Amino acid sequence: MTKRDLVVKIAKETGFIQNDVAVVVQKTLDHIAADLIEGNTIELRNFGVFEIKVRKSRKGRNPNQPKHEVVIPERAVVKFRAGKELKEAVEKLNPSRFK
Repeated sequence: MTKRDLVVKIAKETGFIQNDVAVVVQKTLDHIAADLIEGNTIELRNFGVFEIKVRKSRKGRNPNQPKHEVVIPERAVVKFRAGKELKEAVEKLNPSRFK
């Protein structure tokens, strides 16, 4: 699903104009991104939690030159943890459907 698909679905369900829905969706995403960049955790009840985690520095190898090690520096990454309701709904899915 793309952002555009989401806007169209919401507009159909609510009867709002797609341009207005698109502005609200974009502003929502902008505020989530801005808060994450500031280091804040975003908790959306019944959906999940977005948070910044620090990935430790590690050694990596080029598969074409396995003897040559490269140091991969530590970095900040966005992590998502599914909320209880979302997690339970996903666990009920048939895994073969996604192969």
